[in-house]
Parts: sequence; C-alpha cells; structure tokens
Amino acid sequence: MLSTTNIVMWVGMVLGILGQGSYSLYAPADNYLLVCGSSQNVTFNDHTYVPDSLKSSVSLKSQGNSLVATSNSTAPFPIYQSARIFTSTTSYKFAIEEEGRHWVRLYFYPLPGHNLTSASITVVTENFVLLHNFSFETFNGTYLFKEYAINVTSDNLVLNFIPSNNSIAFVNAIEVVSVPDSLIPDQAVTLSPPGHFTGLSGFALETVYRLNMGGPLVTAQNDTLGRTWENDFKYLHVNSSATNVSVNPWNIKYGASVAPEIAPNWVYSTAETMGDAKVVDANFNITWVLPVDPNFTYFVRVHFCDIVSKSMNSLVFNLYINTDIASGNLDISNQAGNLDVPVYKDLVSNTSAGSDTLSVSVGPDTSSGSMDAIMNGLEIMKISNEARSFVGLSAVETLLVVPPKKNKIGIIIGSAGGAVAALAIIGLCYCCLAARRSKSSPQGNTWLPLPLYGNSLTMTKMSTLSQKSGTASCISLASSNLGRFFTFQEIMDATNKFDESSLLGVGGFGRVYKGTLEDGTRVAVKRGNPRSEQGLAEFRTEIEMLSKLRHRHLVSLIGYCDERSEMILVYEYMANGPLRSHLYGTDLPSLPWKQRLEICIGAAKGLHYLHTGAAQSIIHRDVKTTNILLDENYVAKVADFGLSKTGPALDQTHVSTAVKGSFGYLDPEYFRRQQLTEKSDVYSFGVVLMEVLCTRPALNPVLPREQVNIAEWAMTWQKKGMLDQIMDKNLAGKVNPASLKKFGETAEKCLAEHGIDRPSMGDVLWNLEYALQLEETSSALTEPDDNSTNHIPGIPLTPLEPFDNSVSMIDVANSDDAEDAATSAVFSQLVNPRGR
Repeated sequence: MLSTTNIVMWVGMVLGILGQGSYSLYAPADNYLLVCGSSQNVTFNDHTYVPDSLKSSVSLKSQGNSLVATSNSTAPFPIYQSARIFTSTTSYKFAIEEEGRHWVRLYFYPLPGHNLTSASITVVTENFVLLHNFSFETFNGTYLFKEYAINVTSDNLVLNFIPSNNSIAFVNAIEVVSVPDSLIPDQAVTLSPPGHFTGLSGFALETVYRLNMGGPLVTAQNDTLGRTWENDFKYLHVNSSATNVSVNPWNIKYGASVAPEIAPNWVYSTAETMGDAKVVDANFNITWVLPVDPNFTYFVRVHFCDIVSKSMNSLVFNLYINTDIASGNLDISNQAGNLDVPVYKDLVSNTSAGSDTLSVSVGPDTSSGSMDAIMNGLEIMKISNEARSFVGLSAVETLLVVPPKKNKIGIIIGSAGGAVAALAIIGLCYCCLAARRSKSSPQGNTWLPLPLYGNSLTMTKMSTLSQKSGTASCISLASSNLGRFFTFQEIMDATNKFDESSLLGVGGFGRVYKGTLEDGTRVAVKRGNPRSEQGLAEFRTEIEMLSKLRHRHLVSLIGYCDERSEMILVYEYMANGPLRSHLYGTDLPSLPWKQRLEICIGAAKGLHYLHTGAAQSIIHRDVKTTNILLDENYVAKVADFGLSKTGPALDQTHVSTAVKGSFGYLDPEYFRRQQLTEKSDVYSFGVVLMEVLCTRPALNPVLPREQVNIAEWAMTWQKKGMLDQIMDKNLAGKVNPASLKKFGETAEKCLAEHGIDRPSMGDVLWNLEYALQLEETSSALTEPDDNSTNHIPGIPLTPLEPFDNSVSMIDVANSDDAEDAATSAVFSQLVNPRGR
C-alpha cells in the first residue's frame, strides 16, 4: 500500500512541478494533435488539440461520407466530447518532416445517442494492422486509448479507418508525434533461447503496460514524451512482497547512457523493494503478473535506479522474465557508475507456452550476500506479428482494398500489356539458357534457394548484415534425400490457410498447425517466424538431421517447404502433444506413475539412439518436456532438432560451441565452459525426470527462492531421501518406494555438476527400465542393496548393444524394434526386484 509519508511527498513534488510548468525537454519535429469532429481547439494534458478539418498538413480523404458527432454529456475527458464517424474507408494523410519512430495514439469513446457502441472498427497504416474488428460491445471499458510506435520511412504517414462487417467506424482524437531515434533500439536480448533479436526497426510496437513501481500515476504533462505511467500495485502477485520507497525526483542524476526521454525522473525516484529485506532467510521474489495475448512476442524494458543503498555495489539481485533468468548478479550502481543514476534493460520475450500472462520478477542474489532487490519502472510492448498485425493474421493487403480510378484504366491496361510482353521475352531467354545447360549438366533434384529470413510478408526487411556485406541473402542446399518438397499451396490447403482453430502451439521457431494432406494423412506443420532467433541455420539443421534419422522414438520429418520465402517443416502428427501439457498447465488428466516411466524410457531410447546410432553422435542440445511429444498411444518421441550438433570425433572429448538451449535445462558445465558433450543432454534429461515427478516448471521465479530451480530444489530432497515429499500429489501412495528410489537415484546422477560424473544415456535407459520392473513387480518386498545408477544388480555389467554403424541410418527404419526386442530379452530375466 502507498504510505502516508510518500503521499505527502508526492503532493509536495506535484505542486513544485506544476509551479514550474510542464516537464518537456524534447521538441518533436512532427507533432500532430487532432481532435476529430470538433469545430474548436480542445486542451487536454496541457496540450492543445486542433480540429482535424483545420490542419493544413493533414488531408482527409473518404470513399464515402464522414459524419460529425458532438456531446457535452458524460465524456471522461474533454478530448472525447466529439468524434468523426466513417461510413466507408477513410484515410488521414500526415506530412512527415522527419523519418523515424513516431507515436501513433488513437482515442475512442462511443458518444451517447449515436449508436457507436456497435461500431466495428479496423485501423491500418500502409504497412501495419493496428486494430481489426474492434467493438465496444465486446470491450470491457468505457473508453479506449491505443499507443503505437511506428517507424515511418517516407514523407507521409497514412491512417486508414475501415468500417468492418457493414458497420461504421469512428475516432475521437489522433496523435502523430516524433520519437527520438535513441528511444527504441534495433536490437535487444532474447530469452528462450538466449540470443539477440535484431531488426526491431522493421516492426511496429504497441504499448501494453507502462508502470511506475511504487509511485503515483505519472500523466503526460510530466513525461518528456507525453507518456502515461500507472501505479503497479494491482499487478503485484503478492501484495506484501513489496515495499514502496521514494526520493525527491530532483535527486535523480541522468548519465551519458540514459536521458530523460527514456523515462522521467518521476519514475526513477520511486521503486518497489523487498517487503522483508531484513530477514536473513528471505524466501521470495517480488513478482508482477500481467495478462497478455499469448500469440505474440513482447519488447520488455525494465527500469532501475539504486535509490536505497548507502554505498556502491551493495545491492545485487536477479531479474526473471517468466521462467527465464533475464539478468543474474545485477549490480545497477556498478553499471550506472553511481547511486541515484538510472539504468535500464531491454529484452524480447515470448509468453510461457499456453499462458496468457507474462510475469516479471526480481529477487536477491544470495550468493553475493545482498538480501534486497529493486525495480523502478516497467514497459511492455507487443511486437507486430508475421502478418504485420497486432490482431490475428490478416495483413494490410487483405483489409485495405482501394478501387482504381476510372481515368487510370488505360494506364493500367497498357502497363499490364507491357509486363506480359516483358515476361514473354524473359521466359524465352530462360528456356534457351536452360536448353544450353541441359546439354552440359546432368538432371537432378536440387534444394530450392532459402531466404535468410523466411517469411513472405517481411522479405522487404532482408538481413541488414547481408546487405552491408554484399553477400547473398539466399543459401541453397543440394540433396535428393531430404524428404518430400511441398508447395506453399499444398501447405495452405492442408492447414486451411493456417486457420487459427488448427493451431497446436507456438515454439522458438514459429507456430505449429494441425494439417491434413490430400491422402488423408494427418501432419503437424511448423511455420518459421522471421522474428525468431531460430532461423535459416536451425531450419537446415532440422531437415539435415531428421532426413538421416529413423527411430520409433524420434518424431519423423515428412517434408519441407521453402517456397515464397517461407520456412516450413512438415512432421508426423503427434495426437497427444507435448509431455509438459500432461504434467501441468492444462486440464488434462494426471498420468499414472507406470505411464510416466514408459514415457521417460521412450524418450531415453530416442536420445540413446542419437548418441550411439551413427559414426559420430548427435547431441540434441534442447531436451525439455515441450520437445518430448506423445502419439495417440502415448509413445514418447523426441522432437525439435533445430539446435542439434554433431558430437565430438573419436579423438575429441567435446565440441566447442556457443551456448544454446533453454534456461532451467542447460548443463551448468556447458554453460560455463562452452564445451558441449552427450552428457549435456543427460543433464537436461535429469531435469525432465524431476519435472515428470514433481509436475512443475524447470524454473519458476514466482516460487520461494530455494524452489525457483527444480534441479537444485529436488536435489536437496533427494539427498535427504525424501523425494516423496515433493512429488506430484496425484501419485501419493501409488508408487512403489523401490521404483521411486531408483528413479530418484537416476535423476541425481544425471544432474551431477560435472559431466564425467553423469551416466551415459544407455545407463540412464537401463536404470529407468529397472525402475519400471520394480513398479510392475507386485512381489517387490525388499529394496536392492546396490544404489548405483550405473548398473542393475544381477545382470552382468555389459553395456547395451550399440547400433550397427555399418548400416546407413536412413535404412534402419525398423532398427528400434530390434533394440526393443533385445532390451526386452534382457529384462525378461527380471522376475523380481532381486534379479535372476
């Protein structure tokens, strides 16, 4: 709650600031403030809005008539007392003095007496869909304010208002205002997987949240860029977890890297800190939970300023976004160079799989001895999707239809005729060239060119790096054994034009849709997202890997499509989806222990095959519960090979490579030394085992600090011999203690700090099979004497028979059946827990 002392301080500061006039340092080159439908100026937030019909540098064009509505009734603010109503598509054209980012702010309020509540509004620029079929009938609010940051690259900006569904559209006020170039970068740090998001300038952003932590509402007149910052209190996950603090705004000292345009001193002078920071064993983080659209990626800016410390380097804490560690050991005074100096972090994050919330947390880094954490401000902005839209997948081209003028028909016909003639000449030349080449080169199937960023809607935003370096932006692979090539039309038909109702999920590479081929085969279609950090390299890796692999416990790749600048992968359909969906986060029934063991065994078989099924092993590098899929019979299959790497050669111990994977599952040794081995997959699989047992995420910053990381938390209980205390409550009393003990020992070995201490996937598989035998054997009255997870008592210490490396991996489609038979033969000797 806001304390009385702070309220008094804020009132005093308000009076001081109001006495000095509005706080505005930045003078925008373009500054359009329009009140629509009004005949006179309107003052709002200390700014003057002029009638839209009187601004000379703004042209208003309509395909029909526009109406004017005014009301002096219960409008929430003066700016909402008039409106312009559109019965057909109408455009506002703004002359732009300075290219670059601009705020586009739209105000909507259905004036009483004009039947505007049922209006269906679509708003598009020349490149982006801002609103689509918006109506106050389904909106939970009395008025709507929308703010977008759009990069204008021409001397005009056009806003089109389109009445949808044979209705009308309207708008009360419009702002188009220049933004400093330094406000929004072109690159930000990404999470899951860690990396960098480049090319932000090619996307539009929509403000979803702008919060002033621990402080009052900051209105536009007290912000250098006319922004509004609301108090954070209603978004706190646990109200008592935070205490608000504040200092005089004039204490804030802006440094070289942070200007007042980033955020006003009002934001940096207030903060939320740990609610019980003096407790030595503080066991919580401060977490804000914010509802969002799960189908989008978000630009997240977190503002910090150390206004609580008495000396430098005394406040060190961690920042989390969802279940990802966004920044560890964060010492903001060290980064800023002093106390009371602002810093900020820019991040790009997806929402958690299947979740409609985004959580942001801060908590002490106990290894540093600090027991406090702080946050001053938070901004969350939605990034336009692959259709350049903020609502669904309808692109501007499908919504904005402008009929051609009659006096241009002759020009159009002439141009079309010229284009046809030119195409005919080009076609003739191509045929001649092809005929010459066919005489000198053999025919063959070739890989079609792949664009560096694979989406037809963003091909104009090609790689800046490629353009600068002069290198080609297309890379081709030549092979005749890479699966079936699908045309884009075939993909469209299979997915009913990527119908949202057939969406199966959203991953690091892109969206996955359920589809049906012409022959009735059900498939999963993964469509690459150009904004994803997983791009061409992962697309190629996935195809190259899966085209060589055939195993009962690996998801099969059916084919691909790289037509029309797309990157699309077509897989066998897995009816029961990812393992994680059956553990938590959904309403699916709980899996029994035996079935969980069988699923883990299936996944272990798939990984064991990767590690041993070729002359050089394959390291998956992204083993997690969302990458273990279940078919209609709950048979587990390992999926998503976009990050996979060929293992070390016989004379090497590891592969040196940049760290990639998912936080919470990453091998700590690989993370520290950037040395990848098969044991890195073993560690990740150990996390999966604990996730299967405890039915909770690998990382969950909302939980008390000692529980955030499942690997660390579960190991403390495993070492006490009390793993049953934290396992899924649905399993209580339903698990053979000997089976649980063997399972826990196996997971513990997998999660060893050093790779040399971890078992191979073959050993893991063997022990999981043993745990299953213990569960299935009703006569399990005594526990085995040997607690080793590296072998099974009563069975000779002979490793699992390796796959025959002399057989091509492409020809061993049924080799897993032989492996299963061999394993069954071994375990048929186990008629009781003591072995034979």
